[in-house]
Amino acid sequence: MKNYRPARKRVEVSVGESVRILRELQELSQSQLSELTGIPQATISAIENGRVNLGVERAKVLARAPKCHPAAR
Repeated sequence: MKNYRPARKRVEVSVGESVRILRELQELSQSQLSELTGIPQATISAIENGRVNLGVERAKVLARAPKCHPAAR
């Protein structure tokens, strides 16, 4: 591991932006994600726009839909 140097963080991404990016990478609409998770579409929109905190439980539920780890951001 001595020959490797840590990657530099180059872009700041909010939690909401991370949710949107992961959703879009999976080619899901907010409505489709809502159906998969049981979280209302309006709440998903509010999370993506930073009006509502994601929270641990919602993070776990949202992570299951696009099949990624809840800590991915």
